[in-house]
Amino acid sequence: MDESIALPFLALGVLAWVLPKAKRRIELSRAKHRSLAGHSRIAKRIAGLLPGYAYDEEKFFNSDHADSAVVQRRRDGFAKLAALYAERFPKSAAMTASARNIISDLQFTGRYRVPYQYSDYLNQHIKSGSFVKASQGVTVTDLDDNIFYDLTGSYGVNLLGYDFYKASIEAGQQLVKDLGPVLGAYHPCVLENVTRLQAISGLDEVSFHMSGTEAVMQAVRLARYHTKRSHLVRFSGSYHGWWEDVQPGPGNPLPPRETHTLKEMDERTLHVLRTRKDIACVLVNPLQALHPNAPAPGDSSLVDSSRRVAYDRAAYTEWLKKLRAVCTERGIVLIFDEVFLGFRLAQGGAQAYFGIQADMVTYGKTLGGGLPVGVVCGRSALMKRYRDDRPGDICFARGTFNAHPYVMGAMKAFLDALETPAIAQLYDGIDERWDGRAKLLNGRLEEQGLPVRVANMSTVWTVLYTQPSRYNWMLQFYLRAHGLALSWVGSGRLIFSLNYGEVEFGEVVRRFADAVQAMQNDGWWSGPEQTNQTIRKGIFREMLRQPR
Repeated sequence: MDESIALPFLALGVLAWVLPKAKRRIELSRAKHRSLAGHSRIAKRIAGLLPGYAYDEEKFFNSDHADSAVVQRRRDGFAKLAALYAERFPKSAAMTASARNIISDLQFTGRYRVPYQYSDYLNQHIKSGSFVKASQGVTVTDLDDNIFYDLTGSYGVNLLGYDFYKASIEAGQQLVKDLGPVLGAYHPCVLENVTRLQAISGLDEVSFHMSGTEAVMQAVRLARYHTKRSHLVRFSGSYHGWWEDVQPGPGNPLPPRETHTLKEMDERTLHVLRTRKDIACVLVNPLQALHPNAPAPGDSSLVDSSRRVAYDRAAYTEWLKKLRAVCTERGIVLIFDEVFLGFRLAQGGAQAYFGIQADMVTYGKTLGGGLPVGVVCGRSALMKRYRDDRPGDICFARGTFNAHPYVMGAMKAFLDALETPAIAQLYDGIDERWDGRAKLLNGRLEEQGLPVRVANMSTVWTVLYTQPSRYNWMLQFYLRAHGLALSWVGSGRLIFSLNYGEVEFGEVVRRFADAVQAMQNDGWWSGPEQTNQTIRKGIFREMLRQPR
């Protein structure tokens, strides 16, 4: 063929191949949230460029350029707080200091309780403890016999109160003690647990694992195996454990490979799901309804007052219905990750609460009756780990401690209790009760003229700040000083157990408001007038000045 004729045909062929791919790529980019939470590759690159530096004493107290009188109030208040911690928590702090060099988790949590620029100076003077020795009712007791109202929720495990889980563990131990730690074979209670999980999940089959992360890994593996597709979709800001495919941004040493991080509650995301042929599954963490397209809040990133949450049950339910329809249409496996939220919303979990049937569901946390567990429930067609027509093509997944007798015994105790009238009563009017409690606390804070509010999704709360400030992260230390136990993420997440009565909750309200008042009195919100934007611009300029 003449070259002058062949070249145009070749160009048309290249365009026919390139243009559809480019179109799909643009559509995928448009479905990502515009923040860094939606662009995991860029977020990872930027995280790798952030300079490490620490504030000296002067900058620690005056990073917002306050006047000298305000700075002195802060210094005085900080000194009183440090003295209180030293007096009240010596044993707990000493054990934590001894353990920090040999327990890597403590090094991490101690470093990232607050924005890293403040961490070194703070840790030199505020000695907090990470050890407790007892729990009772809605409280925990540290090594110095200080009793705290517990707002940690034990990462979500503590739904029904620590006394309940102590009893569940004891009942489970009694049930299986004759078998002991025999692995491989099952204790008879396993079958009863499976039958109940079928009823709760509305799904056919169950597999047991040792953690929520492991359960999600298995669900994704099975979805890929049965659909013969490689990619998964997760949503911007959502958390599904610490493994590679579902944590593709900062915190993972590997870049994202077969994971698309898209925007929730957006038609462009639905378009991507309708038009791509490589998507095996969609992961949904229902907790994202509290903060769509944003990571779970924590005080380590609390550099200003831009933290926002906006829970709209009706809107999120409508989104899930659309997502369910698209996944059904395209043969994409819809996976509900209920490891954290699970039974907090309803006795039947998030599926029952939102009225959506998923193809697979993962559970964990509280389901183990106080012991570690991960569970996958799924349709029979998705749970099978081999192919009859290709006996060498298997999807292997086994774990030494899967269905451990003691875990299964404690799980049975939990599931037994879940069906009782006493527990059912805790769920009766649960949204109205906890929304009312949040309103009560917000009313107290507003009445006292304090720049703090709370927002909630049932028993999961976060603290919001109404006045732009660089020092909001200090609140967690005032809350601890007033006898409220927080997890290492500080004021980003407060998790209540359902057994909080009105008297106990009233005491939390009083202590919370007193802590906020003390922080305000010490001048941490008395800096010059500014906006969240000017704060962030100032931090950016500060980072640019750091040596490379």
